Amino acid sequence: MIITFASSSKENIMNITGKTLVKLGFSSGKWFPEAIAHINEHQLEGDAMLAYLEQYKSPPTMELHQEEIPFAINIEATNPVEQHNVDQVVSSMHTLLKTPTLVAGTIMPDACPTGANGTIPVGGVAVAKNAIHPGMHSADICCSVMLTNFGKTDPKTVLDTAHNITHFGPGGRDRNTQFRFPTELLSEFESNDLLNEDRIIGAARAHLGTQGDGNHFLFVGVSEKTGDTMLVTHHGSRAPGALLYKKGMKIAERFRKQISPDTLKQNAWIPFETPEGEMYWDALQIIRKWTKKNHECIHNATLQKLDLKAKDRYWNEHNFVFKDGDLFYHAKGATPLDPKFMPDITGPRLIPLNMAEPVLIVEGTTTTANLGFAPHGTGRNLSRTQHRKSKEGKTYTEIFEEETAGLDVRFFSNEIDITELPSAYKNANTVRAQMEKYGLGTVIDQVLPYGCIMAGDVQKNAPLKRKRRKRKQQ
Repeated sequence: MIITFASSSKENIMNITGKTLVKLGFSSGKWFPEAIAHINEHQLEGDAMLAYLEQYKSPPTMELHQEEIPFAINIEATNPVEQHNVDQVVSSMHTLLKTPTLVAGTIMPDACPTGANGTIPVGGVAVAKNAIHPGMHSADICCSVMLTNFGKTDPKTVLDTAHNITHFGPGGRDRNTQFRFPTELLSEFESNDLLNEDRIIGAARAHLGTQGDGNHFLFVGVSEKTGDTMLVTHHGSRAPGALLYKKGMKIAERFRKQISPDTLKQNAWIPFETPEGEMYWDALQIIRKWTKKNHECIHNATLQKLDLKAKDRYWNEHNFVFKDGDLFYHAKGATPLDPKFMPDITGPRLIPLNMAEPVLIVEGTTTTANLGFAPHGTGRNLSRTQHRKSKEGKTYTEIFEEETAGLDVRFFSNEIDITELPSAYKNANTVRAQMEKYGLGTVIDQVLPYGCIMAGDVQKNAPLKRKRRKRKQQ
């Protein structure tokens, strides 16, 4: 190729322009001005110029898989509604596994679709080679459960005490009720360029000791095996994790446009063996530490208020990315069984079902079908909207009283959310039966329910809705 230079008559220096780089096969990018200035300043020509430009060469495009990547189906339908659910999940996994980086997958008995076809379902595991897919862990990074054993303490006492300590709903705590942000954890946030931002660090401070809304809960029950009272919390990384997720998706999208434009946007990835990949992986580990500390704040404050020490404690995430060599296991709602996935393992795993059912304490082994994972709960057959419609004809109070009889169930907002009641979820006995059938963990104990706290319908009295109601009354 003949390279044409632009001549500067003033200094009689031959300069290249953006057109020169385009002719050489490079796509216009933010790096153009810097590269052009460097080449012209050092008067690079021929092989020397091409060697310098090698760093800006786009990686080869990766095509979608043409041959089907097999995946295990650890779920069965027991009625037409479930069959529709399962069909959607299986179809979405088939599309998902066309993504060039993916090499294996599996779905759990609690699987349910979320998003457009090709989006990883809740209860799905997707294994990628040397790639992190932010869309496959979603905004609720490190959604997890923690259990603390309170010994023979009265369950009501534990629930009442925890109720006065925990925080549900949008936003974080005010300055007067915030937990201390550990100095060593703050230093880790500041050491990572993706997390070292005032907005993220401010959220990390304010959201410590908060649980959010949706299906997150604080559950108190009694061990079937020992009779000890157990406190179990369920929540993720709150705003800090959500803000990191947004950054991750933007980075992944830039790579997708360059190296795999045919990949669905929700399945974009960050190549691990890049500065961005290593930085994002490090940020995920820091967010994981923050989330664990978030659980600990609530548990420890409850113990301290009761002047007790924990008899035992263990936790596990079920919405995260787990690394094994060059393979990255994206678990979108799946409980890790294999110890290799958890560097700080302290006990068996926890699988909550619904507020009227026990929290299962399980252990298990890795098989070719489960890939080292178990379900994370019971999942849904119907959307929240569909579930509300299915309950038409009864008041929320009537539905609440029917489904929580004998339990101490509370909504932090004082507004009932019927989409979090037991009937909103799949049949717990069905999920447990399929766990046993497919080798997805062995139940070694269960925490029998006494009561729980959830956010409730936090939108009903949201400021915007209150303003609208006030205007209508005027």
